[in-house]
Amino acid sequence: MSGVGPISQDWEPVVLRKKAPTAAAKKDEKAVNAARRAGADIETQKKCSFPIPSMKRPLIGVLCTDEKVPTELKKAIMQARMEKKLTQAQLAQVINEKPQVIQEYESGKAIPNQQIIGKLERALGTKLRGKK
Repeated sequence: MSGVGPISQDWEPVVLRKKAPTAAAKKDEKAVNAARRAGADIETQKKCSFPIPSMKRPLIGVLCTDEKVPTELKKAIMQARMEKKLTQAQLAQVINEKPQVIQEYESGKAIPNQQIIGKLERALGTKLRGKK
């Protein structure tokens, strides 16, 4: 086969690329940190569940990042837990959450989550939310 001429390809090259990240993946903490390291622009937005004066209607179903557990709820959780003679760690184990979650709720640092409040109500056998 020597002396036959230059060798050439008779097919097109195939380029494989990864798919672009989805919206959920873009919000992932790892992706945000990678973007920071790469020097990309990162936009943050504060979403609130109460009306903003410049808006004609409120954003519904979105929690504010600065919304904390109300004082009445903190006291109700603590009182119900004490009546059941449970520690924060024991209560957390009953509702299948980390002890830190109970600590944050009782100290008022947590952002209210209706699912966790529902678990607490079932575990403690009392209503923690408003009148139903």
